[in-house]
Amino acid sequence: MSPKPLVDHRIYTIVPRRMAEFLDVFDRLAMPILLETLGHPIGFHTSLVGPQNQFVHLWGYDDLADYERRSARRDSHPDFPAYLQASAHLIVAQETRLIRAVALPSVKGWRHG
Repeated sequence: MSPKPLVDHRIYTIVPRRMAEFLDVFDRLAMPILLETLGHPIGFHTSLVGPQNQFVHLWGYDDLADYERRSARRDSHPDFPAYLQASAHLIVAQETRLIRAVALPSVKGWRHG
């Protein structure tokens, strides 16, 4: 379970056969901004089975106000438009979900990772 009770679960669908290019653009242009404004992520994943060409990233937040505050910092960062422009031709679709942690008594003390 994530140490944060609220998780931003983002799924980007990337143009087929362009994942390597997207990951390069994301790592070079977005990650410095995201680390500065959002902090450290929970993780990054690409699809293996099911819908293909998807890049998933997860970020933890204390609550909705924390999410809104850090997202606003990201969106207003002066270098963020350069990433958006460089990645626009590589992204087919984006899904953003906010999911909440659920504690189950049967898995008390269990922590993924």
